Amino acid sequence: MSKLRTHLGIVVGVDGSPGSKIAVQWAVRDAELRNVVLTLVHVLPAAARTESKRAQGQQILDEAHQLAIESRQGASLRIDCEMHSGKTLPALIELSKRATLVVAGCLGTGTLRGRHLGSVSAGLIHHAACPVAVLHDDVELHAELAQAPVVVGVDGSPKSEQALAIAFDEASHRKVGLTAIHTWRPVGVFDEIVSFPGPGWQTLRAREDEVMAERLAGWGERYPDVEVNRIVARNDPTPQLVDSSKWAQLVVVGGHGSGGFIGTMFGSVSAAVVLLTHVPVIVARESLAKTR
Repeated sequence: MSKLRTHLGIVVGVDGSPGSKIAVQWAVRDAELRNVVLTLVHVLPAAARTESKRAQGQQILDEAHQLAIESRQGASLRIDCEMHSGKTLPALIELSKRATLVVAGCLGTGTLRGRHLGSVSAGLIHHAACPVAVLHDDVELHAELAQAPVVVGVDGSPKSEQALAIAFDEASHRKVGLTAIHTWRPVGVFDEIVSFPGPGWQTLRAREDEVMAERLAGWGERYPDVEVNRIVARNDPTPQLVDSSKWAQLVVVGGHGSGGFIGTMFGSVSAAVVLLTHVPVIVARESLAKTR
């Protein structure tokens, strides 16, 4: 590249796979809604920098660019293409430092057992310097989903603020409602005591309602156009979010937190939701690029 661009907008890693094509189509709409540039990136393996491989990489970029043009609603969206050499994951992580969002596609066979994230998608939700959207290649971008709500997982940690910020922003741009979900489970010796409605159950439920109210405080004033539906459920977070995703167009989860929506990425709620849902999922990570 002759000049390093400060802001890359929404970055999509493309490799010609069905997953990356779905990622391009979804990213086009998101870039148009946010009014940011769309940057398509293909990473050529360092060991394959021959003329034929470079030509093959250029063809992948050209096809992705054409797909982006065909997918956009108007002619105003700026679409840039970049080719890099090296390993895909480190290259995308480096680019994420100048991006609003990184979008990655991954393999989806249509069955939950056969799905997997892949090393690039998994690495991005671990280490990217901005939020990451993940789409499986069996995600269907139906037009009717444009009216479906955005779903966000909320826990009791300050880290969930990142997820809420993204979710409110997405809902506002998409002109749809937001469903905020907070789950709780009694633990330890009191589990049996609060298994049935009673004083102990009511106390815990009231506390969890307060957690949700505290996390949502102030967001309504910032986004008065977004109607919020609150769900506080006695459940594990993963099945609650996966079930709620069936009537959503997008799910947003925090990368880590404290309790229901946290932990290390693999085996965590975030990774499980990314793996099991059939809609796009954004994993909230702190962004280094001030592009919004």
